Amino acid sequence: MKVCAKLVLQTLGIAVCFCLAGMPAHAQAQREQHVVSLSELNKDAAGPAQTREANEAAVRNLLSSDAGQRALKSANVDYQKVDKAVGQINDEELAKLAARSRRAQDDFAAGHLSDRDLLWIILIIVAVLIIALAVR
Repeated sequence: MKVCAKLVLQTLGIAVCFCLAGMPAHAQAQREQHVVSLSELNKDAAGPAQTREANEAAVRNLLSSDAGQRALKSANVDYQKVDKAVGQINDEELAKLAARSRRAQDDFAAGHLSDRDLLWIILIIVAVLIIALAVR
């Protein structure tokens, strides 16, 4: 009976050793199974925030320009309210307004737009901001 107990303990000891020896390989295999690394996931997660920040900057850049300030004054609209509204609209509306802002600035810089045309575009952007916030 002593021999049987000793044999059982030895067998259990060997089985535990094999299990422990196989764990690092299993953990390594688990790490290799992931297709996307954690750093790539973090970078992808930061993408929408960076896009929104760039879109807000484009709209604010147009509104804070000389022509933008003149348009806001002619419409009796406070820049601070419009600036606050830019931060509150949804990403889709912001992307549309940013595209219009960039296009208007590029056209104005290239000489395709007059001051008056740029003022109208800015007033339209302000109107869209006000409507988007009112609907919200």
